[in-house]
Amino acid sequence: MDSTPAHASSSPKLLDQLRARIRLRHYSIRTEAQYVHWVRRYILFHGKRHPREMGAAEVEAFLSHLAVTDHVAASTQNQALSALLFLYREVLELDLPWMTEVVRAKRPARLPVVLTEREVFAVLECMQDVYGLMARLLYGTGMRLMECVRLRVKDVDFERCEIVVRDGKGAKDRVTMLPRRIVPSLQAHLRWRRQLFEDDLAIGMAAVYLPDALARKYPNASTEWGWQYIFPSGSYSVDPRSGVTRRHHLDEKLLQRAMKRAVQASKISKPATPHTLRHSFATHLLQRGQDIRTIQELLGHADVATTMIYTHVLNKGGRGVESPLDHL
Repeated sequence: MDSTPAHASSSPKLLDQLRARIRLRHYSIRTEAQYVHWVRRYILFHGKRHPREMGAAEVEAFLSHLAVTDHVAASTQNQALSALLFLYREVLELDLPWMTEVVRAKRPARLPVVLTEREVFAVLECMQDVYGLMARLLYGTGMRLMECVRLRVKDVDFERCEIVVRDGKGAKDRVTMLPRRIVPSLQAHLRWRRQLFEDDLAIGMAAVYLPDALARKYPNASTEWGWQYIFPSGSYSVDPRSGVTRRHHLDEKLLQRAMKRAVQASKISKPATPHTLRHSFATHLLQRGQDIRTIQELLGHADVATTMIYTHVLNKGGRGVESPLDHL
């Protein structure tokens, strides 16, 4: 007699429904991968029981296991909870009051790692070529890592010295500055990028991914120069959603590794990453007297309270006092 649970065979169908719903909501492919991962782990953790058969006790048991046994960070535990909330509300369409009562893990209040201007200079001096250009963009504009990696030709305005950051966190667009110091290097890079585009165009491989319904609305846009990624991959790859082979943007892990090597080479002891350049951008603007609201807009923060953390880094906000030891 087959001992496999009757609902086990339905699990792949459930995950396919989950993927379809995520794509309908235009969530990123990274969010899709994470949500599918956590829902699969949740089902396996409870012996392949169908989520419809489970409730608050099973969700809490799974989240507790992640925290106590797997020692995951609070942000990871909350990500797992978000995946389960999406599953029950959007896929199974179950209005379960207990889901709103499941307590999210409290994220520890930690100050961001920030480099001094001298340290930023030392790190950037150790980064050359395309990774050096990208790192300078991160520090000079305050962009997030993926915002820089996904930058397209049309979003850079040399005349106005502006960069339009498209579809940032929270699916919002914003404008940030284009540092004048980087203009010659970026223009030289774009001349090389244009030649790569022309080569791809000649062999029918110039199409790039377009977000949402733009590919249907503008069928020729994917092969236009303006839509090309500024920082392309060195090879073609298969889109996991559409199955189309094309040139995607540069893998962000390559920039992360280049940054790590530069930090080591510059003999800096701080655990700096590409995101540290964004923190340093905001902190150094504050040091130069820029108002907090403008910095909030440049960073794309929905709440100024998020931006206020940089005042704590500077020991400002009413607490910029001198130590009594310095007066002895």
